[in-house]
Amino acid sequence: MNGAAGETAPSKHAAGPAGPGPAGSTGPSGPPSSATSAGPRRPTGQMPNFVSVAKAYMFQQEIDQCLTITGVSPAREDNLRLAGVQWIENVRRTLKLPVRTFDTAVVYYHKFRLQHSDSEYKLVDAAAAALFSACKIEDTLKKSRDILCAAHNMNANRHDQLSPDDQIFEPQSRIILGLERLMLEASGFDFRNRHPQPFLIKLAKFYNYSKASLVVKTAYAISLDLYRTFAPLKQQTATLAFACLELAGRLRKEENEVIWQGRDYADWQVERGMVMETMLDLLELYTHHRNQTAIGPDFSVDAFLETRITLNKECQEKNLPRFTAWVDETHLDQSNPNYLAGSGPGVGHHLRVNGSSSNGQHPRGGGAGRTISPRDATGKEGGSSNNIARTKVGERGKEGTIRFILNPDREMEERRIVETYTRA
Repeated sequence: MNGAAGETAPSKHAAGPAGPGPAGSTGPSGPPSSATSAGPRRPTGQMPNFVSVAKAYMFQQEIDQCLTITGVSPAREDNLRLAGVQWIENVRRTLKLPVRTFDTAVVYYHKFRLQHSDSEYKLVDAAAAALFSACKIEDTLKKSRDILCAAHNMNANRHDQLSPDDQIFEPQSRIILGLERLMLEASGFDFRNRHPQPFLIKLAKFYNYSKASLVVKTAYAISLDLYRTFAPLKQQTATLAFACLELAGRLRKEENEVIWQGRDYADWQVERGMVMETMLDLLELYTHHRNQTAIGPDFSVDAFLETRITLNKECQEKNLPRFTAWVDETHLDQSNPNYLAGSGPGVGHHLRVNGSSSNGQHPRGGGAGRTISPRDATGKEGGSSNNIARTKVGERGKEGTIRFILNPDREMEERRIVETYTRA
């Protein structure tokens, strides 16, 4: 109704502004209608406001579901992931950027690929946009032209090298600027990045390793190879550092009972299953893609297989699952249209620890990880391709506003307030 409280609008069946109308009609001198006596009707249906809660960590099952939604095969996914990370690493070394920029760039690259199909972008463009975004976040500023120029000059002869202000980089530079926004949206505008390398060095000093120790050097190289997997999206910094240090000791045949038995895990809120999952992720990488890693060529395949067999025996003895935690889809709350499935650890996300099967096989489903609909690299909405984009990544974001929230408690409180207005 358009009238204020206590007032009624004239019925369209009324004889005149002041005359009485038929039964049920309203007028200045007539009785109030039944709709007015019952009070204003509450709005129902979907609100044009979608909330995406930033997630610091992801479950392995959510990663599998995102890859299923994007439609990439496992073999192609491995090749694209390793090629993109290697491109970022090569350009990072050429520009002499710190390791923390590499860590952040790879994390953004992984999150972007989990939400966008590889048919929507080029591999080099996505890797360059991730590195460009990471340079801003880590305060190691580089222009998009500098990144593209460094990538070009890596494989060019001395006489064919170009300068960053060459016009040949202009079209691709614009694409990178457009993909930067999608990078930030894919990460939920969450700039809380983690770097395991400083903690790894402190952990090595705590366990009395010298600077010249081969275990420490190997562990540091493993911490770089770690970003060729999805482990940085799943585990905290302490877990990654313990896994790198233990795996380096096992490969170098230098046993450390305190580390291998996990006596200090409780001080860092780390569980043995988390460290085991990270080491098995690394061993899968070294087993299948040994030549595309930093330390893979330094060891034989038998060394990785022997270490993997030893860890598998420990998993069987201690009844440790392949993946320590995942989201139970049977309890996800998907009834609220304003809540994006898989967008944050809000209501409906039930964490089950040590509940997966020992062989690590999880059913793949379709909903988690879907947040926003992608747009093209220029940031403009596509015409006839909108429906295709919604089918590929998400069905929300075109008809309403998407809000990004870091605090899940605030999202839960807002949901409770919204539900008071949307109940029938």
